[in-house]
Amino acid sequence: MSGALTYLYVPGDMPARFDKALASGADAVVLDLEDAVALRDKDSARAEVASWVAACEPGDVEVWVRVNPGPLQEADIRAVAHPRLTGVWLPKVGSPDEIAIADRVLADVCPHAAVSPLLETGAALFDALAIARGPRVRFLQIGEADLAVDLGIDGESDPSALLFARSQVVAASAAAGLLPPLGAVSRNFRDLDAFTADTQSLSRLGFVGRACIHPAQVPAARTVFEPTPEDVTRARAVLSALESGGAGVDQDGHLIDEAVAKRARRVMERA
Repeated sequence: MSGALTYLYVPGDMPARFDKALASGADAVVLDLEDAVALRDKDSARAEVASWVAACEPGDVEVWVRVNPGPLQEADIRAVAHPRLTGVWLPKVGSPDEIAIADRVLADVCPHAAVSPLLETGAALFDALAIARGPRVRFLQIGEADLAVDLGIDGESDPSALLFARSQVVAASAAAGLLPPLGAVSRNFRDLDAFTADTQSLSRLGFVGRACIHPAQVPAARTVFEPTPEDVTRARAVLSALESGGAGVDQDGHLIDEAVAKRARRVMERA
């Protein structure tokens, strides 16, 4: 199980930022070969990313690469394959067949690597459960900007327009036994209050962790998803009560059942 809560994107054609991202305090770095890189720079960015992944010393930081969809994908995966690679993010996944294709390539060059599909169309949304059950899938994501365009909704000025999509992906993840889905990026990296409020909304819906496009977003996201000392104390008390004889109520007089215990275990795992 991954303990990562914060994922920091880095454009694949900006190698000067790779080490800075690794030292940013994020739990994971995501080197982006897709949207952040112009078509003319795809080959050089792939080479830069592959070279860095092979030479970096990530320590406890996870290293992911968002590869390109379509014809460039296999070349991207083969180039960045390395024991230090945690896995690849697969953009614009529309069906479980695309997960199977990536799985076959990874089985050949990077057997340990995980994948995280990004669902960015209405069709992908309704195939979310089948995609979630694909090989190597660790967690799902929504490419919210592209999905909003495909659905003809305005998710930026009215985040509630994405409620159905977000809930669909949370439910599919739970049904497939995956980690909870990762919250999508916010392009407004200057308004940290708005970013924090949106991240809190995602947390209430069942998302755990968030993709960030600026280092300033990392501590804001962590504050939302990392349990507070009070959360840990409360969870520990619940589990201690159960272990000592299955007490029926917690310190607030609320019933302790298996759902409460499961939530307490999740808090302890995240802590």
